[in-house]
Amino acid sequence: MNASLSFIRKSERAATLANVVVLGQANPTAKRHHLPLFLSRISAGFPSPADDYVESRLSLDEHFVPRPEATFFLRVQGDSMIGAGIHDGDLLIVDKSLEPRHGSIVIAEVHGELTVKRLYRKNGEIALLAENPAYRAIPICEESQLAVWGVVTEVVHTLR
Repeated sequence: MNASLSFIRKSERAATLANVVVLGQANPTAKRHHLPLFLSRISAGFPSPADDYVESRLSLDEHFVPRPEATFFLRVQGDSMIGAGIHDGDLLIVDKSLEPRHGSIVIAEVHGELTVKRLYRKNGEIALLAENPAYRAIPICEESQLAVWGVVTEVVHTLR
């Protein structure tokens, strides 16, 4: 398994989806909404008037999507990345302008199917690693058809 880095490239092609659902790209012209940012710690005990603690305002767009023209969203299907805190149904924020590095969690197209995995790239070897022992690594060799769509920058996990 001695694959060259030239096999890692960015792609805009449509793919058969394995464990992610493409939701779309960020809208760079969308109006940004600035929401209250509470800088004080929150009490898990007795309630207090929250407005007393508002110290500034925060735009979630600016915080989570610094490069809207290079950002897209995916919804996770499956449990192959639970060890990385990525669960079924989570929303992934992906930046296609970032260079995938060893250890990055990436959206990759392998043989026409999209997947979210951790990139292993050391000593001339390339593999996509699951973060669940129930799943095997996907070795990448010279015959592999691999395209990295982008690097996962944020995971939105709904608690309900």
